[in-house]
Parts: sequence; structure tokens; C-alpha cells
Amino acid sequence: MTDQPINPELQEDVPAAGEKLQKVLARMGLGSRRQVEEWISAGRVTVNGEPARLGCRVDSLDQIAVDGRPLKRDLNTEVVRRVLIYNKPEGEVCTRDDPEGRPTVFDQLPRLKQGRWVNVGRLDINTTGLLLFTTDGELANRLMHPSWQMDREYAVRVMGEVDEEMIERLKEGVMLEDGPARFTDIVSSGGEGINRWFHVCLLEGRNREVRRLWESQGVRVNRLKRVRFGPVFLGAEVPVGRWREMNQQELDVLSAEVGLPPVRLPEVSVAEKERQKRQSRKPSMHQARSVRQSKPRDRDRRR
Repeated sequence: MTDQPINPELQEDVPAAGEKLQKVLARMGLGSRRQVEEWISAGRVTVNGEPARLGCRVDSLDQIAVDGRPLKRDLNTEVVRRVLIYNKPEGEVCTRDDPEGRPTVFDQLPRLKQGRWVNVGRLDINTTGLLLFTTDGELANRLMHPSWQMDREYAVRVMGEVDEEMIERLKEGVMLEDGPARFTDIVSSGGEGINRWFHVCLLEGRNREVRRLWESQGVRVNRLKRVRFGPVFLGAEVPVGRWREMNQQELDVLSAEVGLPPVRLPEVSVAEKERQKRQSRKPSMHQARSVRQSKPRDRDRRR
């Protein structure tokens, strides 16, 4: 662990050894860089048996542990970049373990032999649509960081009177309880009366930001679906509650958007591809539960 101070007079001539700890852990797919930084600040990470500090650097000889569990590092396979496109149904929460026992967005994802899936941002329980998951925490961090200007597009149905003045206010910016916010674009996309559909874009991912922006104008959101994240669109080939994995070309485009070099996808056997294909077609636990609950009502109606 190399976090010793460097002589300021020599700092330009002597390169820092190793890589920043949070970057290494994020690249291993343990979490986004922001999550890893929180673990380090909370004392959950040690290097060579000593509590780690933010900004410390590690090399291949350093022994890293999280929550007392040593990490096995394979430098040949450490950079694995896979991305899933998931169509989130209503009723799922964006957490790994929900204390209330609700279905989570991780329930249907394919299992990994190493690392874990990191969700790129969140959607609240009542919001549907596009969610990205990746094994590369550095990619997740850049996609979520405001400096990379990844715009999000939503299809939203609002209930209430919407006029041109309201749309202009929402594009110019309004003050919410956690600071100013605005839509970068608003396009009317159908509907009649007090229920109208719009497509809106914004550059941030604050909690319930789309809903709060509309509510600030006295109208209510009754349907909300994310349809795009940066260059990634949610297509009809991904039904609700299902996922598909990005191919190499898609992955390279997404990586280039945030300044990362391309990484070749790992080789997958034919048997593993078939297994993943079958798994991606399974309905989510939430959908299966909804079907089971609806059957008795259907029988009652037939009576």
C-alpha cells in the first residue's frame, strides 16, 4: 500500500506506484467507485491487514480484504466488462436484499463465477423500463457521474392541465427541495383530456426527479418508464421482466462514450450461451407471483 507522502519537489518526476484502491475494487465488479469509497471510509476495507484510506494505492503484491474476507485477484481476468439491458417491471426494488421481502431487480440476473452485477443508477418501485447492469464498477461510475453528461429519456403520463408556460418553466428550471432541476427537452407524445403522454430528458439521476419536477407544477405522474440511457435504447426485443446482454459492438460504443478503452468480452461456451438464453426468457418472480394471484379472480369472474 503506497500512500506515503512524496517530496513536492520530486512529485512531477516520480510517478505514483500502483493504482488507487477504489478503482481496483470497482474494476473487479465489487461495486461502483462511489460505493467502494463508502466502504473504505467506513473501515470495511483493509490492505495488508491495516485499515485502508481513501486515495491509497495498491499493486499486485498487496493483500486486500473486504469485511475481513480476503480478495483473490487474477490480473489476467480482472478487467471483465459485461453489460446487461434489463426491462424493469413495476413492483421491483433496486436493492440486493429487501428487508420487506419484495422482489428485486437482481432476482433474475445470470449468476457470475466472479465479481457481481453493479446497477447503473436506480428506478423507484413504481417506475418501469431500462436499467443497465455491468460487471465493471469503473464503467458504472462513469455512466452515473454528472461530468459525462449521460442523458436519460422517459415516457411519462401526467394527469392535470399542461400548457406551454408550464413546459417552458420545466425546461428553464425549477427549485426542488434538494436544489434546482430541469428537463433538457419535453415532447408531447399523445393522450387526450387531463391524461397526456410526454417524452422528457434530463441529465441527472436524483431520487424521483422526474416525478418531483412535474409535481412542482401541480400535476401528477401516473405512469413512468425509462426508455433510454445515453446511447442505449430499450427495444422491443427485451420484454418486461427480461434481460439481454450487450454484444461487443454495443459494448465498445458505450465504453467510448465515457472515455474507456474497449475490452473484449470473455469467451462463453455454447452450453453456457444456451443456459443464459433460457434464463433470460424466464418471467420475473414478480410477474409469476402476479399471474398466480390473478388466477383465482379469473375463476371467480367466470362463475
